[in-house]
Amino acid sequence: MDLKELEARMHAFVAAKGWYEPDSPKEQTARNLAISLVLEAAEVLEHFQWREEAGDPQALAAELADVALYLLQLASISGVDLEKAILDKLAANLDREWPDP
Repeated sequence: MDLKELEARMHAFVAAKGWYEPDSPKEQTARNLAISLVLEAAEVLEHFQWREEAGDPQALAAELADVALYLLQLASISGVDLEKAILDKLAANLDREWPDP
């Protein structure tokens, strides 16, 4: 399955929940999705709080899926081709040097 198919399934899910409706209490704006993305990323961190490894790999996988879904949706409604953006970023970073800490 590629990103476009995942994106289509994500949109179908959101539409089925009615969250794209104008009167939805969960308005799917770029701002709201960016906030949700960061909140879900913070939930990923909880799995590593006070430990080096995730305590529950299945719960971690679910949180990572939440992050990926919000990222896909945010990119999509913002008009960003996420696949192209990722490939462009990889190409730009290919010759980049990072200083040692």
